[in-house]
Amino acid sequence: MVEVKIESIRVSLMSQHRVVILKDLDSNRYLPIWIDPYVADAITIHLQEQTVPRPMTHDLILKAIEELGARVERVVVNDLKDDVFFARIVLQEGGREIQLDARPSDAVALAVRASCPIFVEDEVMARAGVTPDDETGSVKDEDLGAFKDFLGELNLDDLDKSE
Repeated sequence: MVEVKIESIRVSLMSQHRVVILKDLDSNRYLPIWIDPYVADAITIHLQEQTVPRPMTHDLILKAIEELGARVERVVVNDLKDDVFFARIVLQEGGREIQLDARPSDAVALAVRASCPIFVEDEVMARAGVTPDDETGSVKDEDLGAFKDFLGELNLDDLDKSE
């Protein structure tokens, strides 16, 4: 498995679609995943440490997990079928591991709240991960798949410069 961090959440100026960009901690590979605007906002609000007057859905889920005596150990983007990503939320409770099927966006939103690691299965990263060209910062068209049009308007070269 590949450990990743949230590098950014990007908005398409043409369509208002959102993409979360996950960066491999050990290389210059990125995994772009389409997410809905509401979950994008939920992730962004938490990462920017903004306060909201009432608990958001992912806050409620985390609180319920904790009140039931479990903890979120990690989330894993574990599959890709027909350009749709799948994820698991891995919980620990009373010495046992519980795995819940989830949308990657919801899993990531929960991970940021639980301060737990995010992983991507090697096969998923190999199939869908992109690596910018060292000289131009652009990504080869054949590596983009369903993200070709959206990522064509992004410059991934500037991602590492923000660290």
